[in-house]
Amino acid sequence: MGLALVQSRALLGLAAPRVTVEVHLANGLPSFTLVGLADVEVKEARERVRSALLNSGLEFPSNKRIIVNLAPADLPKDSGRFDLPIALGILAASGQINGDALADYEFAGELSLSGALRPVRGALATALALHRQQDGARLVLPPGSAQEAAFVPSAQVFCAHHLLDVVRRFITRSANALVQTEQDTDSACCSDESEDTGETDETDALPAAGDTQTCSGLGWHAVQPQPAAPVRSSLDLAEVRGQAQARRALEIAAAGGHGLLLVGPPGSGKSMLAQRFADLLPPMSDDEALEAAAIASLAGRFTPERWRQRPTASPHHTASAVALVGGGSPPRPGEISQSHQGVLFLDEFPEFARSALEALREPLETGQITIARAAQRCEFPARFQLVAAMNPCPCGHWGSTVQRCRCTPDKVARYQARISGPLLDRIDLHVEVGALPPQELLAARSGETSEAVRERVVQARALAVQRQGSANHQLQGQALDDHLGLSPEALTFAHKAAARLGWSARSTHRALKVARTIADLAGNAAVETGHVAEAMQYRRVLRLPS
Repeated sequence: MGLALVQSRALLGLAAPRVTVEVHLANGLPSFTLVGLADVEVKEARERVRSALLNSGLEFPSNKRIIVNLAPADLPKDSGRFDLPIALGILAASGQINGDALADYEFAGELSLSGALRPVRGALATALALHRQQDGARLVLPPGSAQEAAFVPSAQVFCAHHLLDVVRRFITRSANALVQTEQDTDSACCSDESEDTGETDETDALPAAGDTQTCSGLGWHAVQPQPAAPVRSSLDLAEVRGQAQARRALEIAAAGGHGLLLVGPPGSGKSMLAQRFADLLPPMSDDEALEAAAIASLAGRFTPERWRQRPTASPHHTASAVALVGGGSPPRPGEISQSHQGVLFLDEFPEFARSALEALREPLETGQITIARAAQRCEFPARFQLVAAMNPCPCGHWGSTVQRCRCTPDKVARYQARISGPLLDRIDLHVEVGALPPQELLAARSGETSEAVRERVVQARALAVQRQGSANHQLQGQALDDHLGLSPEALTFAHKAAARLGWSARSTHRALKVARTIADLAGNAAVETGHVAEAMQYRRVLRLPS
């Protein structure tokens, strides 16, 4: 009887700080107290742990005063991920398992009343935090969660289906007979062909070298990732007829990582173009795939089928600012973080709340979002590509040659004013998607396939990464001057055009980044006047009627 320590992890952004579960058994009035800034879900662990221990044939010290502390005390804890470490702490403090052998492991898992382990969210984020901290601890997780965490390189992940699968690895001689009896009566939950000797031996606790399995069997075993076959999108750019300028803008945006605004009447193909954009992007690197998967894991959205696939988020226009950028207590990632290294598609752009749209301004520049609250502060990555679509006026037909607009100039001005100038400045490409007459639409031929366009995008992105180590849209300050490569004629043309159009410094720099991408697509080392002229065309298609 006494004190036991078990290691686990909380979820706070992508940091996953360590939590020490301290369990103390003392004489006195029987009670079960849980402290350490625990949320309601964590406090409910008392009943789950009690039932899981009893239904697993283990002893619950109901005649003792049990105190469980989740340290550090000022770190908020939520979810049922601490059920397993609390149960192991009680068993170690009561002498049923060897508490010293628990020090090399970290545990997380929710317990059912029968003792079975259920998945928890954020397993991949936890393993990624261990990888970045170069922590050699081994993770013990439930099925599903263990398979997530195994995607992190060098992660030592073990899967357990039942509480007894974990207990068997750390059992002491005094409790061996009790668990052996339970094994004989409940072998379906805890299958293990080897007999327990009653000794806590490290060589017995771990599988043999190379003995790795997936999480499909029962018992305790090491886990290796098994990515599912990638699911190819059935949407192809060849299905888009006409709209040559919009297709060209999609290619430029994908090659340079630029934001894109599509403006046009209803039915002109804006959503159709945006839905095919993610398939044009280059393959994800290892670091990009890990970060995107870790954020999906925090939200409970990770699936092996989506491994190394660019995420796409398309929230409804009724989404709040918190839903877009994240928030809550504890803070959760929003849609901009869910689309990290992918695409954020905002259809009906002006219909979003003004506060939600303005909240996008800083993440578009910095590639991250900081959520600050009185008690805590979280940072989430948010390097996404914004693709927005909108009508030019309330009825949608202003400027159309197919249908007549019924809106007054005042209505058009108010509608377009819902998108602020600073936000428009941060979107690199503004493209007008006109409505095609029926006869022209039906006569148009199919365009290039997504695969053909993606090949050019990959080549252009590779040139940029080889030259400067990043996509063109990330160029800032001195790096932009060093790698832009403007010819003297192009520089003179850019100065005159920016002065005549009254552009801000941000607008000018973003147009020059687009020109750099156009030159990369053409395979040119220098940015010529023609590249700058084309980039100038993709700015400010929102123009008020006279």
